[in-house]
Amino acid sequence: MTPSRITLDDLIDQLLFAFYGRVSTEDQQDPQASYDWQISRARQLIVPKGGVIVAEFFDIGHSRALPWQRRPKASELLALLRDPNRGFNAVVIGEPQRAFYGNQFSLTFPVFEHFGVQLWVPEVGGPIDPGSEAHDLAMTLFGSQSKSERMRIKTRVRAAMGAQTAIQGRYLGGRPPYGYQLADGGPHPNPAKARLGARLHKLVPDQATASVVKRIFALFLQGYGYMAIAELLTGEGIPSPSGHDPDRNPHRDGRAWSKSAVRAILTNPRYTGYQVWNRQRRDEILLDIDDVAAGYTSRMRRNESDGWVWSEQPAHETLISKETFDAAQAQMRSRGWRDKPHRPRELATSRVYLLRRRLRCGLCQRRMESHWIHKQPYYRCTFPAEYATAKHPDLDHPRTVYLREAELLPHLDGWITALFDPANLDHTLEALVGASEDDSTTVKELREIDRTLADCHRKLAHYRAALDVGSDPATVTAWINQTTAEQAAAQAKRAQLRATKPVTVTKDQLRGIVTQAGDMVGALDNANPADRAQLYERLGIEGLYQPRERLVVVSADLVSEWCVSHLRHVHYAYACRVRP
Repeated sequence: MTPSRITLDDLIDQLLFAFYGRVSTEDQQDPQASYDWQISRARQLIVPKGGVIVAEFFDIGHSRALPWQRRPKASELLALLRDPNRGFNAVVIGEPQRAFYGNQFSLTFPVFEHFGVQLWVPEVGGPIDPGSEAHDLAMTLFGSQSKSERMRIKTRVRAAMGAQTAIQGRYLGGRPPYGYQLADGGPHPNPAKARLGARLHKLVPDQATASVVKRIFALFLQGYGYMAIAELLTGEGIPSPSGHDPDRNPHRDGRAWSKSAVRAILTNPRYTGYQVWNRQRRDEILLDIDDVAAGYTSRMRRNESDGWVWSEQPAHETLISKETFDAAQAQMRSRGWRDKPHRPRELATSRVYLLRRRLRCGLCQRRMESHWIHKQPYYRCTFPAEYATAKHPDLDHPRTVYLREAELLPHLDGWITALFDPANLDHTLEALVGASEDDSTTVKELREIDRTLADCHRKLAHYRAALDVGSDPATVTAWINQTTAEQAAAQAKRAQLRATKPVTVTKDQLRGIVTQAGDMVGALDNANPADRAQLYERLGIEGLYQPRERLVVVSADLVSEWCVSHLRHVHYAYACRVRP
């Protein structure tokens, strides 16, 4: 909600509030119900004192562990505090434990104090007094309680899930493994849930895919590798897990088996008939080790097998015997690198790929992956024959395409240097002027759309990770569909804004921007590799490699930080041949 514009006299006559609240959907809370009771508590506090809420900021689906600057609505509220015509002179919070976590209050409240905006919470009966030691102690305590509550819930839930797996062998939810399907497991043991019709589930073999699982284990023990098994199954037209059940991973192409899908089946102990839990964990790591206040980010990591929780007795029908599974794991370890000595991570050589994620294969249009060969960087596109047959029947793609970075850089740097050379400066400026944009409102809208797209990308990655760890596919798919729709709407709006005719700016307004870029380009030869890679990124360098012609078509999109306030996309293209 955008606050209305009012005068200072109106602010003096009445207390106008912005409301802030937050709800996380990780534990299946109802956002609407949570919003209702939080704003009700806020109104109960301010209405008797003549206050009214004129703006609302409510974060949905964001953990309390995130600092305010990384929550979309909280960040928007903090930014609005700088505006003297913000439309409110106080902020009310319905539940401080949901708003502040750990030491977040001590990092956030000084901003309110600096801009003269009061912060009201029900627990202190009104505004927080910056000079009150009791108020500061109370808010610090609420932050600590919020952190301990989250940790206590996490510990209690994990202990309960471990006990249910080990003692009861209970199926704890999520999608069934490939080779199984869900069946009714009887009424829920919780009487209240049973009265509402909730029932347990159990795993039973899927007649269409159980035999494929058995065959994968047999082939692996016969000496076949992951890729060989994947190509064999693809060549025989056997649907992959995503192809057999498209809703399982809607973001993946299910027409061909991948070696990762084969490996996931070979390492899944639930095919032995036992229920197994705690194969993965969620770690919180610092976002920036030099700025602890920036908070944490979550990473899913695999636990070692000695940390898995096994049911005491078989919980469902066996597809693979325990002996067969153990034999496959032993063979996997004998083939892998884990038992081989390797250099410690802190002593490993730092490898910088200047064009990482910037080159695509001209045959299949896939992004080429970075690869280190003979002590120098290469880019390659590996496309097994069976994959090509399944996905692109008419595509004549070599098994592996290579491009050496050193072959391309001299041509690329020469082109960039010429583009910003003083002799060509007028020509470059004319191209920029033709695509300039002086509409600050449009720029703000584009920046907001970019933030929305980044948020959608983060959500989709989170949802896909949730699918991978076994979350309910129906629920997660609904989230994915909603976020995909938001992403498509934002992309359409961005395209519409960029299609509008910009207002022309003069060469003099752009000369300083281009000169700054040229100064950086001039130092390419002696630049630090990391800085050089950043320059390519800021210039929007993209390359399309045609291996048969040994031709690289390079483009630059000059919509960098130098010119984002003035320019639309200015597209340059350049083609160069690399040595056969």
